[in-house]
Amino acid sequence: MLGVLGGFAVVGAVIMVGYVAGRLVIGGPQAGFALNQVAFFVTNPALLFIVLADADLRSVFSEYVPIAIISSLVIAALYVVLSRLLFRRPAAETAVGAMASSYVNANNIGIPITVYALGDAALIAPVLLVQLLLLAPLYLTVLDLTSSRKPSVRALLTQPFRNPMIIASLLGVVVAATGFRPPPPVWDSLELIGGAAVPMVLLSFGMSLPGSRPLKAGPDRLQVLIATALKTALMPIAAYLTAHHLFGLDGEELLGAVVVSALPTAQNVFMFASRYGRGIPLARDTVLLSSVLAIPALIVVAALLA
Repeated sequence: MLGVLGGFAVVGAVIMVGYVAGRLVIGGPQAGFALNQVAFFVTNPALLFIVLADADLRSVFSEYVPIAIISSLVIAALYVVLSRLLFRRPAAETAVGAMASSYVNANNIGIPITVYALGDAALIAPVLLVQLLLLAPLYLTVLDLTSSRKPSVRALLTQPFRNPMIIASLLGVVVAATGFRPPPPVWDSLELIGGAAVPMVLLSFGMSLPGSRPLKAGPDRLQVLIATALKTALMPIAAYLTAHHLFGLDGEELLGAVVVSALPTAQNVFMFASRYGRGIPLARDTVLLSSVLAIPALIVVAALLA
């Protein structure tokens, strides 16, 4: 449990620094938005390229990949159904809510927790690959198309290849598959830039918090509660049922699959929402609430399965 608490403590400390910077208006009132834009177009693509270029693509064939796909898509589909029944939001806001319900913080929380709590960072790699190569392009394409006025067939077909994060992910996979290694000056530069991605997103998230009131009265409250409940409670259950009954996992393998699914909503969801200006309160509040509730959720998972 010390590993779980330690991972959240590091993330929380950086968010708190961003909150203080936002309260003091350091960098001006648009500093958080500017950081988010730099993260989307510069630092996150560099990080994704480095992570995937160094990844062992053989992990794609592990059981964690279909488990991650099935549990994520089931929860996202459940959110879409509930959205249509209860609040009927536009497609872009629905996409943000579906992502907030099913997109786990595999990087800046998942890596520390799998290292310190489970002793193996490789457990998070398949989930990270699924999210970067399948789920993120899917959601980004939906946001791109629903945020434009009249998408053409050409725009529909070429949109995934015009997004910097998707391009960087694809290039990283090509490098990993071919064994090609960029020259050291290029690689070192990308590592340096990518190293700023996680703190930049966390700082931007923290700077968005001053003046915001989670769960304030309004149309977003029910969406936030549903997205948080799906992410915190139902996604670990979906992962357990999929891993244990469909793939026959047990013991430490089963624990790893459920722990990863119980991670909170990724700050990247907030970054995507901010980039497109759609569903920002929904993304921000779900990230915040799921991060707080993930600690007791992970403790319960460990108590039942460890």
